Amino acid sequence: YALGCAVKARLMSAATLEELERQDVAGSVLLLHGELAREQLMPKNFVFYNPQEHQHIIALLEQKQPAALVCATGRNAAVAGGVYPFPLIEDGDFDIPSVYLTAEDGQELLSCVGTIVQLESRSDRIPAQAYQVIARRGENPDQRIVISAHIDAKKGTPGAMDNASGVVVLLLLAEHLRSYQGGITLELIPFNGEDYYAVPGQMAFLRQNQGRLHTIRLNINIDGAGYKEGKTALSFFNLPEALHAHMVQILTRYKGLTEGAPWYQGDHSIFLQQGIPAVAVTSQWYLENMETQDITHTPKDCPEIVDPWKLVEVAEALSAFIHGLADAPQDRFLRDSSPSL
Repeated sequence: YALGCAVKARLMSAATLEELERQDVAGSVLLLHGELAREQLMPKNFVFYNPQEHQHIIALLEQKQPAALVCATGRNAAVAGGVYPFPLIEDGDFDIPSVYLTAEDGQELLSCVGTIVQLESRSDRIPAQAYQVIARRGENPDQRIVISAHIDAKKGTPGAMDNASGVVVLLLLAEHLRSYQGGITLELIPFNGEDYYAVPGQMAFLRQNQGRLHTIRLNINIDGAGYKEGKTALSFFNLPEALHAHMVQILTRYKGLTEGAPWYQGDHSIFLQQGIPAVAVTSQWYLENMETQDITHTPKDCPEIVDPWKLVEVAEALSAFIHGLADAPQDRFLRDSSPSL
């Protein structure tokens, strides 16, 4: 999302926050490396997770106004997926042009610091509009379950596991629930923006639900499901006792499912931050290899790595879970609906 540029200026560098703070880099081509480039900087207006250090770096760059940035990034699968090098800045609200390269190339470029360099980046921003679709079944506005899977993918990847597989589960689940008549309203949401800097679909959803988020009793979010190796992991967050027991009972009926460790890099975090219980569905392999995997956000995320039958099993299990809630007395669900965080 960076702006393009054609710049001829002195090359300067900064590896730490202290170096950036003390230098006058106005008008320069600034090489960011080392500590400053160890992890992706959160977009300046990203509201769900934005460390103070990231905000400070962005604010300093905007204040000091280099003409352009060259970012020498390393490997960081936990925040950037398997991409190497990764773009340090993915932010359509940040207007200093930036490019990125490997840490090794950055080391070679350091020998040119102090000389005049020329940087050309051919990049355009193309505004677009989209819709955030919601499929709804049920008439009770005060008791809702939101089932979500983001529909977008990073540029340059087929996005099979991140997150076409989640969307497939959502569609299969819609088929399973077409005749649902329970007292709890179901909302199936293909979130439009999880891999997009401004998360526009999620923000639209929050705006539409302002003052009504307390009526959402549970979020089930599917992201990264169906990897060909290992089981499907369901991670539980703040589930009331009755819901937790019901979900554990479902797990025992499907041999390809297991309880997973907590993780927060998904749309379920939007709900957790509002105090809403959540179940996050992903691949056990992904949880175990989150720090080292080289698939997410890369061309390797292709259909061949996904086992379609695992997606069928997830859809069947979630359908059984929801139908089980519909068949239970309503007060069983309502009684424990306010979890302690």
